This record gives sequence, C-alpha cells and structure tokens, in this order.
Amino acid sequence: MERIKINTDDLAKNILNTVGGTGNVLYSNVIQATNCMTRLRLRLIEKNEFMIEALKKIDGVLGVNEDGDEVQVILGVGRATNVTNAVNKILDATNTVKVGEVKIGDAKSLHDKIRAKNATPVKLFFKKISSIFTPLIPGFIACGLITGIVSCIVKISPALAETEGIKLAMIAGNAVFWGMNLFIGINASKVFGGTPIIGGVLAALMTHPGLAEVNIFGDAFVPGRGGVISVIIVAAFASWLEDKLHKLIPEMFDLFLTPLVTVLIAGMAAVLLLQPIGGALSDAIGTAATTAIHSGGAIVGFILAGVWLPLVMLGIHQAMTPIHVDLISQFGVTILLPILAMAGAGQVGASIAVYFKTKNKFLKKTIASALPVGMMGVGEPLIYGVTFPLFKPFIGACIGGAFGGAVIATFTVGAATLGISGLPLAATTNNIPVYFAGLLTAYIVGFIATWLIGFDDPQEV
Repeated sequence: MERIKINTDDLAKNILNTVGGTGNVLYSNVIQATNCMTRLRLRLIEKNEFMIEALKKIDGVLGVNEDGDEVQVILGVGRATNVTNAVNKILDATNTVKVGEVKIGDAKSLHDKIRAKNATPVKLFFKKISSIFTPLIPGFIACGLITGIVSCIVKISPALAETEGIKLAMIAGNAVFWGMNLFIGINASKVFGGTPIIGGVLAALMTHPGLAEVNIFGDAFVPGRGGVISVIIVAAFASWLEDKLHKLIPEMFDLFLTPLVTVLIAGMAAVLLLQPIGGALSDAIGTAATTAIHSGGAIVGFILAGVWLPLVMLGIHQAMTPIHVDLISQFGVTILLPILAMAGAGQVGASIAVYFKTKNKFLKKTIASALPVGMMGVGEPLIYGVTFPLFKPFIGACIGGAFGGAVIATFTVGAATLGISGLPLAATTNNIPVYFAGLLTAYIVGFIATWLIGFDDPQEV
C-alpha cells in the first residue's frame, strides 16, 4: 500500500539535497550511489544524526539504515531501482560522482580511511559473495513463482501436466536453475576482478555433460559437482591467475595468451582439484542443513528463525544466499528460507500490537504504511521504522518468528526460489497449508509477545 503517489525525480532530489549530494564536485558528499532490491545505498564522505533524521522524514522514504560510510535509504521493491537511476542522472548532470567512480584528492583519501575503519574482513567477504547473486534474484523470483504456480495447477488437475502449455511453463520455471552455474561463473569473475566470460566458460566446462565420459585415475568426472560452491572457488582462482598473467605476459601477446593460459590452467585445476573440494563443501553444507532440520525439527527451526532478525541487523544474513542456491541445486528446494521467512512474519505481528497500543499518531501512520509491504516480505520499513527503534517489540518479533520457524521445521517445508519472503513465498513452497500455518503462528505469537512485553510509547513531536 502506497502512502501517496511519489514522483521519482523529486524524491531523488530531496534525498540528494539532504545528504549534500549536489553542487560543486569538490564539495559533493556522495561518493557512490547503488541499490539492492529495496534500498538506495549512498556511500558518503561524512554523515551525522541530523542528516539521518531528515532522511527519515522525506515522504517516500520507508526507513534509513547505517553501515559504516554507507547510508541505506529504504524505498521498497521497484522504487529503489528507479530512484537510484534518477540519483545517478542528477549526479552525472552536476559533474559529481557516478556509479562505480571514486573522487580524487582529499575526498578519496577521507573515504578510504572511513572504509578501512568500518569494513571488517568478514563483512567485506559476505558482501562480495552476496553481490554475485544479487543480479540473479529477479530471475530466481520469476522462475520460482512460475514453478510454484504450475505445481499448484497440476495438484488441482493432474491431467494438465501432459499439456504442451504446462510443459513449456515447467521449462520456463527451470530456466534460471538450468543456466545458474553459467550466470554465477560470469558474475563471480566480475566480482573478483577477472574477465566475466572466462568465468562463464569455466563454469560451462565444469557442468558439461561430456565430463561424465572422461575417466582419469579410475574415476569418471561428475558434471556440475559442487554446484555454485565449486563455481565460485574456480572463478576466484581464475581471476587471481588472470591478474598475475596480465603482469607476466608481454602486452603484445596479452590479448590471446592470457585468456588461453587462464582457461587451460584454471580448467585443469577445476576438474582435478577445485571442483572436488567444492563438491565436498557443497555436500557438507547440504548434509548439515538437512540433517539438522530433520533431526532437530522444531527446536532447530525455533533457534534459526529466532536469531534471524539480529543476524540481518548485523549484515551476516548475506552469507545465506549461496547456501540457499546450493540447496536448490541439490534438492530442488531450500528448506532454510521458509524457516527464516518466519522472522519477518513475527515482525508483522509485533507491529500490529504496537499499532493498537501506541497513542503516537505518526507511529500509527508509519505502521499502517509499512504493514502491507511487510506482509509481502519487505521487512526493512518495520525493522528500522518500528520494532528496532522501540526495541522491546523487536524482541517480541524474534519470539514470534521463532515459534513460526518451529512449525515450518517440524514439517520440513521447502521453497523453490529465493529473494522473496512473506505471503509471495507461499506459492513456491512444497507445502502451502503448513507455510500459511507458520505465518499465522508467527503473526499471533509476535503480537502476543509484544503486547505482554510492552514498550515505551514515544511522545508526539
């Protein structure tokens, strides 16, 4: 539910004016503007609490989060992309910074110091891995929803499974997963600083069906072994190797010798060493996840969903993306995503409790605006606009999510996609009634826990 119709260009201007993103290039405060599914991410030279509070009050902004020198302006799905494009047009027109560029002189020096201070190796690693998968999320969503809808249709009328239209839809639903290793190889090489197509070529080599006919040391190769884990490892190695070769090979031979040697060496290393290592890691992750949930059941689901919101706040949630993808590639579904989605449902219940208890009109308005998108799986407005600032409702949300996760884990519900949560995820799950039961449990328990714990009602300003 939209509060009002927001003009994208006006919203971009208001945000930039608030953070000091326009004017003379030497004084622009914006170093880089990018976006993810729901957020405009602004890397700034400096920021302060007055700027953050002013951003929160801009009509169309659902919330604001800080991460080191980065300010994340929460706008929602779709709007984040449109506003980011508008922001970069303004920055370009005013001779300031465009995506991917960094200022010169004092601004760059200060920026480097800020990043060095706030960026930990773990955070940087998770961000790098997550950025490999982020461009693929729209494809995962589209194909996952197609698969889910087709599955529902076939369950209702099994005879339709033999119709040509349904067969074609099934192929469309599987398309992103069929080409997943190639896409990840290309993206991983780009992220690690290599040539993207070389990553794609190596991924194709590792998944080529002809590998099964090659027998070395008495064992035939297994096409696609290790899935995305192997592809990422090989792409990282190939990117490192390519960088070294660029420095060693004379320029006049670089154009054809560097890619040739990279593919030959990295390809050999991939099938003989790195792919088996990736396969062992992938098997271990899959076994650990499935065994933990099958044996631990409700207890494991309770813990995972209960701690998920704090992990999201810390940014550690990015580490789960390759695990979801790997589980889907191995088993066709990820049994972790439906459990973790309950954390957002707990937040919905907690926010409803706050809505009925608070006397603050602005807070009521914020909740009324954020609840619909929260139920659709976009949780940032509720996290940063409601539960976390009040804190006690944040605890209530965690409790609600934990109980919902316990329900989901008890019945081992899996989802055939990633990148979505809340109500839309239901169509992609292998047990829709239980998934809805988990959502309802998280809503109710989140509401009750927050109502009982209470909170300090903020005064009207």
